[in-house]
Amino acid sequence: MMRFDIITIFPDFFREAFDYGIIRRARAAGLVEITAHDLRRWTHDKHRQVDDRPFGGGDGMVLKPEPLFEAVEDLTGANVRGSFDKRTRVVLLSPQGRVLTQAVARELATEAERIILICGRYEGVDERVAEALVTDEISIGDYVLSGGEPAAIVLVDAVTRLIPGALGSETSAVNESFSEGLLDYPHYTRPPDFRGMRVPEVLLSGNHQEIARWREERARRKTERNRPDLLK
Repeated sequence: MMRFDIITIFPDFFREAFDYGIIRRARAAGLVEITAHDLRRWTHDKHRQVDDRPFGGGDGMVLKPEPLFEAVEDLTGANVRGSFDKRTRVVLLSPQGRVLTQAVARELATEAERIILICGRYEGVDERVAEALVTDEISIGDYVLSGGEPAAIVLVDAVTRLIPGALGSETSAVNESFSEGLLDYPHYTRPPDFRGMRVPEVLLSGNHQEIARWREERARRKTERNRPDLLK
């Protein structure tokens, strides 16, 4: 079983996010367990403060290190990064992290049994969290979100669908975009003729060798058009 622990100041953000589709089925089948934890649970002042002004001045607020360290220590039973179980990954969701790709999602799905996700907010988190606590810093793209919560949903989805049994078909994840370095080939379904737009004849031919050749060629063509950087 893969276990996801999400540390956030907005646990209600995830109230229904994982109650649909593949993730819901994976949870029901006992393949994944997902829990959202309120970061304020690890504060000790009457205001339950999780952020403070940055040293050196500047706009915004920064998440304090104390509650984040205590949260991860409480959840893992370890107090330094090197003490974590080797199958545990502590991920800081941040615009400064390496970009989440299919390869990174597969790495997490195959190498981890437990993933703790820290959702950043405001201007980010105290750098000591990145330096001494987390094992991975991951971004879902070259843009800035209001917080790490949407990114956490994306990462959970991307990783869950790669867990054996989650998709139902063992070949589904293999044939998806990015799995083989190319975008996915085009898909068609009934009717074969819709408003004069016909399904390519090769897909109706029953010749599986020709269909495979057509799909490979079209996947490469789509990649050249939409994501030529992947071919490099």
